[in-house]
Amino acid sequence: MKIIFFIFIGFIVFNSSCTNDIKKAQSIEEILSYKEPLVKVNQILVDKDSGLIASYCNRRHLNLNISKSGLWYKIYHLGKGDSTKAGKIANLNYKISLLDGKQCYSSDSLGPKSFLIGQGGVEKGLEIGILMMREGDKAKFILPPGLAYGLIGDEKKIPARSIIMYEVELIQLTDY
Repeated sequence: MKIIFFIFIGFIVFNSSCTNDIKKAQSIEEILSYKEPLVKVNQILVDKDSGLIASYCNRRHLNLNISKSGLWYKIYHLGKGDSTKAGKIANLNYKISLLDGKQCYSSDSLGPKSFLIGQGGVEKGLEIGILMMREGDKAKFILPPGLAYGLIGDEKKIPARSIIMYEVELIQLTDY
């Protein structure tokens, strides 16, 4: 009898917690009405980040290239090894710092970084940069937030919406 009583009480609680105020799904037009303002805000942020990076490069007399994706880069030491390609494992020494000079991570303290090229798992900007390199190359990459850790940072040492700089040496490519 107690079981029936508890089932009955549970049924009443369940039904009373449900309301008829279920929000209708938005129409495509309503959803698309948000797109234009968000695109504009995103473009403002991208332009602001580009200005900060350009200013940083000018102050330090850095002559970096800019990829179509927005990665700022310079390969300053050419190696003699194989070119990178998807499906290879990249092994690299690195230093990650913020534009104010604060070092966040490095292979000196954490060991070399390894990742499978073309599978994600690292910052998008790092993968874009590595795909321009060959074994033995050394490079500097500046990643705007959209190619790095985005809106929230890494929730450890890299703050929200941070521009990060990588110093990278591609030490070895290996097969997967």
